[in-house]
Amino acid sequence: MLAPTACCRPLDDELTTGDAEATAAVFKALADPTRVRIVSMLARNPESVCVCELTPPLGLSQPTVSHHLKKLVQAGLLTREQRGVWAYYTLDRDGLERAASVLDLKGVLA
Repeated sequence: MLAPTACCRPLDDELTTGDAEATAAVFKALADPTRVRIVSMLARNPESVCVCELTPPLGLSQPTVSHHLKKLVQAGLLTREQRGVWAYYTLDRDGLERAASVLDLKGVLA
C-alpha cells in the first residue's frame, strides 16, 4: 500500500505582497494598446519626449495622451520632467526592469 502524500506543502514565493501589487499596477497600465505604443516609442528614443511629440503619431488629443502618460508614470514605467509649461517623459528603465524580472521564467521553463 502506498503511503499518503502530503497535500499542503509550502511553496516558494519570493514575491512580496507589495511587489505583487506594484507589478499588477504595471501590467494594468500596459493593458491599454495606446500605453504599450507610448512605452515602445519612448524605448526607441534616447532623449526625453514632450507630450506634444506623441500626439501626432498616436492620433489622440493632448489631454488624452497626458492621461495615458500619467498612468504610466504612476505605474513606475516613465519619469516626468517639467520644463516650463511642457512636460517631458522618459522610460524609467529600473521600473521596466522590475516588471520584466517577474516574467523571467527561463530557469523554470528549462
